[in-house]
Amino acid sequence: MSTLETAPEPALGAAEPTGLRPSQVKRAKSGKARKRPSILLWFAIAWMSIVLLGALLSLIAPGVFPHEYGKAFGEAKQKPFAAWPEFLGTDGLGRSHLTRLAFGARVSMIVALVSVVVGVVIGGLLGLVAAYFRGVTEMIIDLFSDALLAFPPLILLLALSSVYEPSQTSITAGLAVLTIPGFTRLTKASAIAQSNREYVTVAKAMGAGPGRIIFKELLPNTFPAVMSYSVIVMAVLIVAEGSLSFLGLSIPPPMPSWGGMINAAKDDLSLYPSQVFVPCGVLFLTVFSLNVIGDRLRAKFDVRDTKL
Repeated sequence: MSTLETAPEPALGAAEPTGLRPSQVKRAKSGKARKRPSILLWFAIAWMSIVLLGALLSLIAPGVFPHEYGKAFGEAKQKPFAAWPEFLGTDGLGRSHLTRLAFGARVSMIVALVSVVVGVVIGGLLGLVAAYFRGVTEMIIDLFSDALLAFPPLILLLALSSVYEPSQTSITAGLAVLTIPGFTRLTKASAIAQSNREYVTVAKAMGAGPGRIIFKELLPNTFPAVMSYSVIVMAVLIVAEGSLSFLGLSIPPPMPSWGGMINAAKDDLSLYPSQVFVPCGVLFLTVFSLNVIGDRLRAKFDVRDTKL
């Protein structure tokens, strides 16, 4: 009678066969396997590089463009790809779409960047202070943030436009105020999640003051979450500026803006659709690219522990 032979059980701590190479198993177990950038992300980065380059050239070297943004040079309502170097055509007055889109990119980027910087600095500081001191300080800052969030954004922007002449400065100031409460809440939530970590406890035990803990300990660890959020906020601000320009409440002519270009060509949509589709396409691709980059940053700097 033959005896049944059984395979010996694997020793404790021995690696189970997985069909993967040791390096792959190590990366999978340590959680360091990284998702490769997609083609969509590379497209978004390339597009934003083009937009930023156009905005920068319009600011420091406007002479590189073949024609001025405010002067007609040829046939009006020329279709895209009908001539070179004006491959984007001309508007209803015969002005270069290429040049006007570049100057419009300068307007949108300046408004979005300045508004985000103001929101990050003021809102981030308020959020860090509220997260550290808590109590009455947190209650006052939360009340301030809730009041700003409760105020209708469009009413605030319309009020600014009625009191001050519509300009890049006034619209930037209005949008910057609207970004403060969002950054305050995000920074506070992230800082509260970080305040219970060991490095904060050690800093307090070593006698570190509030300033050192806020700016040396909490600020660097909340910065990635805030930066990933700020890219998405920039996309929202570009849409807001374009909407106000479309309503005639932002940059006055002849300075071009993407929303203003769409508004000027809306009556020709049926006969000359390219007059609307060209600025609409640039606006869409810019906002889309910023959202793609922001989502990638959010996934990279996983902020699920911020307890929002």
